[in-house]
Amino acid sequence: MTAALIVLLLVAAERLGELVLSHYNTTRLLAAGAHEIGAGHYPLIVAVHTGWLAALFTWNGFYPAPINLTWLLVYVAIQLPRVWVMASLGRFWTTRIITVPNAPLVRRGPYKYLRHPNYVIVVLEIAILPLVISAWPVAVVFSLLNAAMLWVRITTENAALAPRQGSP
Repeated sequence: MTAALIVLLLVAAERLGELVLSHYNTTRLLAAGAHEIGAGHYPLIVAVHTGWLAALFTWNGFYPAPINLTWLLVYVAIQLPRVWVMASLGRFWTTRIITVPNAPLVRRGPYKYLRHPNYVIVVLEIAILPLVISAWPVAVVFSLLNAAMLWVRITTENAALAPRQGSP
């Protein structure tokens, strides 16, 4: 097993773990009276992220290359703010847009400084992980697909959160 394959398997395992946590949080929030917004575009998000990982595994199969340690370190460093985002949102962190009526918006952690810090991290991950295995075409294609998907996602999320923008 190559180092590149190990890295890709670890990233896939991380993503699966996040989906489990997201499902747990989503189920609890919905049971407590929250509701989902933008469910129609969620399959697009899943398709982009699944396609990105599949493209990376495929690239690695056809064009195996040694990993670039500099880009790997950058990718690993990006995981620190990812954890900060997830910890700041706590039980509200999901991969879906789940809104709790009348709940104040989270304004701690990176949310003090950015409105959508998780999306910044995702943009960086989609661009940087392919560079770890010299798959720059994957970085370009999926960065463009992700940008289009994020336009839909952020527009929908902003509209869902707008009524709560004035909350303390």
